[in-house]
Amino acid sequence: MNNKRDKGQPANPWVKQTGPTEEETAAAEPELPPSPWSLEVPPRPSPWTEGGSAGAGDAWGNTGTADAGAAWGDTGTAGSGSGGWGDTGGSGGPAPGPATETSSAWGTNVGPPSLRRPEPVKKKKSGLPPLLIPIVAGVAVVALVALGLVVLTRGGDKATPQPSPTAIVTTPSPSTYSPPPNAIAVEHGVYVVPVNGWSVLASETKGKQLVTYAPNREPRAFLWVRQKQNTTARTFLLGIVEGETENEIAQLGNIRNLACPKDVLVECVAITYTSTSKGIKVQGFVEAYRRKDGVVTALDFRTRSDYAAKAEADAAPMKQSVIDSL
Repeated sequence: MNNKRDKGQPANPWVKQTGPTEEETAAAEPELPPSPWSLEVPPRPSPWTEGGSAGAGDAWGNTGTADAGAAWGDTGTAGSGSGGWGDTGGSGGPAPGPATETSSAWGTNVGPPSLRRPEPVKKKKSGLPPLLIPIVAGVAVVALVALGLVVLTRGGDKATPQPSPTAIVTTPSPSTYSPPPNAIAVEHGVYVVPVNGWSVLASETKGKQLVTYAPNREPRAFLWVRQKQNTTARTFLLGIVEGETENEIAQLGNIRNLACPKDVLVECVAITYTSTSKGIKVQGFVEAYRRKDGVVTALDFRTRSDYAAKAEADAAPMKQSVIDSL
């Protein structure tokens, strides 16, 4: 063995070297500066997250507070400084330009609120033009005032219920009527004079009823003189005709106002009717006369239709005798 070894052979780690090798004795070449592209670049801290203190120095030799400089050689408010990229900075605030959301390894940054004025909220337009709104309001106020005035003015004009007509009682002048000898007294100075073939129905106690009979003693017609006080002639007449035609098929005429034949009379009315009673056709009339003293005298005439001509002829003078005595 000798101390020589082949060139290019690796040194034996088990042999102690006594002098510099040929490679070591070769002229040392100047060392090149490290490439910034091969260095590990630390992540740049976000200006919107809590950064805390940067410590005594960072990977690029920068020192200062969290706002003094960043890993890119920026300097804070303490003065100027240089980084690996030779950038100089001012204050430790965020980089110029609007901050936006980024997908970085250390989180999501949220930009500051926008300083732009928000869009005004559009109001819903009303169905009426603005100029018509005060006009419509004025018309409504006028209408309400007018309605209130109408209610106030009519409040005291309520119609009071009118009492039913009553007979006006006055004292008539003394009658100059002188009844004939065959006159039959009714009441209140009223008389009736019967004609031949008519006689008084004795069983009737209200007023006087004159009846005519057929040869078989069946009644063929009657004239009933009735009286009532403190009522009207119309009311008394309606009560009589309703009683005569009760339970019958009747056809009533209209109530007629008669010309009162004497000054002592104040109300004179009449009505006619036809009816069917037990299969027999009948007809009749009712006349009522009210005097000033309130006495109402009614003439209730009723006859079979087949005997109507003769019965009406006989009833005419009897009716006149009653009117003469009123």
